[in-house]
Amino acid sequence: MTEHAAANTTRFAPSPTGRLHVGNIRTALHNWMLARKSGGRFLLRIDDTDAARSREEYVDAIRADLDWLGLSPDGEERQSERLSLYDGAFEALKEAGRIYPAYETAQELEVKRKIQLGRGKPPIYDRAALALSDADRGAIEVPGVQPHWRFLLDHDEPITWDDGIRGPQKFDAAQLSDPVIRRADGSWLYMLPSAVDDLEMGITDVLRGEDHVSNTAVQIQMFTALIAAQHQDSQMPRFAHEALLVGKEGKLSKRLGSLGCDAFRERDIEPAAIIALLARLGTSQPVEPIADRDALLESFDLGTFSRAPARFDDTDLARINTAIVHQFDYSDVVDRLPAGMDEAGWHAIRPNLETVSDAGELWRVVTGPIEQPKFSDEDRAFLAQATEALEWSENPWATLTATLKAQTGRKGKALFLPLRQALTGMNHGPDMSELLPLIGKQEARGRLQRAAS
Repeated sequence: MTEHAAANTTRFAPSPTGRLHVGNIRTALHNWMLARKSGGRFLLRIDDTDAARSREEYVDAIRADLDWLGLSPDGEERQSERLSLYDGAFEALKEAGRIYPAYETAQELEVKRKIQLGRGKPPIYDRAALALSDADRGAIEVPGVQPHWRFLLDHDEPITWDDGIRGPQKFDAAQLSDPVIRRADGSWLYMLPSAVDDLEMGITDVLRGEDHVSNTAVQIQMFTALIAAQHQDSQMPRFAHEALLVGKEGKLSKRLGSLGCDAFRERDIEPAAIIALLARLGTSQPVEPIADRDALLESFDLGTFSRAPARFDDTDLARINTAIVHQFDYSDVVDRLPAGMDEAGWHAIRPNLETVSDAGELWRVVTGPIEQPKFSDEDRAFLAQATEALEWSENPWATLTATLKAQTGRKGKALFLPLRQALTGMNHGPDMSELLPLIGKQEARGRLQRAAS
């Protein structure tokens, strides 16, 4: 799955029942990278067959979040507009004997599961519905009871595939329940529509979380049945299942389920930082502040993915974000900077920023007003001397400090700190050689005079 001569077609298939969270984003990103590295296509499929829970506002939010992250798809499909395809597949599988009606209620199925567990057996559906005769089914349906429908697994053949991350996989179909694919009200569950879409959309690679491994085992038989019944010229996709994200404590975190693009935007986290972290999280490659997506794509390889849980840590994201902000040129951020800040201003304050939004606070050091600390009598006398010594040269800070060092004998902290405090109101911050010219001679002299008085 890592290297192919042909271009890959991947898909990201969220249900619009909520906002994307960091786990969804990681899945979308890796599918985007798998497609882009081969020059292929990355498709968005909105899985909105659950009409009761799907919301159009979430569809819009999913599109907006992908766009903000720079993961815009090459095409989009909506399952709610593809229902006729699922009906056709359903009828074809029914005719082939791979679908059968079942009538147990949820409560009856739960009782069966408890009995099997009590006997030390796996809670697999017992296929009781297959033993019903036409007369039995007719009698059940007389009061208006409608069946739900199950896909009939073939127990004679083991289910195998070479997983792009987990390696060779093997399942005994007899140890799996025949999955319900359609409810009694005619609505669809996930399994069959997803398989139909993957064939119809020409998906070559399905990359998703390891919680779908058993789904893949079932769907492989669905793909085989669909190809035999409808799509003789189609090929089954390749599969890869990546480890799920966990919190830094090593446990699945509820917070990860709510941590999405809105939360990142509120903290002024850069999309490039999110991409740099999630691109390599859970792989053997180092997580680095790489803003160049081509470089990330070049190193993307499913062979480097680990089967161990991938740990998401906010402190790593903040660290990467800061490092990426420090890489930004003025042109990258000019429309996000406070009024009046030019390229020299950005260059001066950039090394002291954690986020781009911090620029406004630091820029006030230049524009004022600033709040100065109280100075000792000795420091006020020193600052009065600095007021007289201030000369405007190519590097006024170097000239000023050299002059004062020669005049007063001060050096190190005793020389630099009172000057910085008087000129910026801060104990530390941007390089004064770059900052002082931005403050300007008149304002700088005024600040020194106020501090000395």
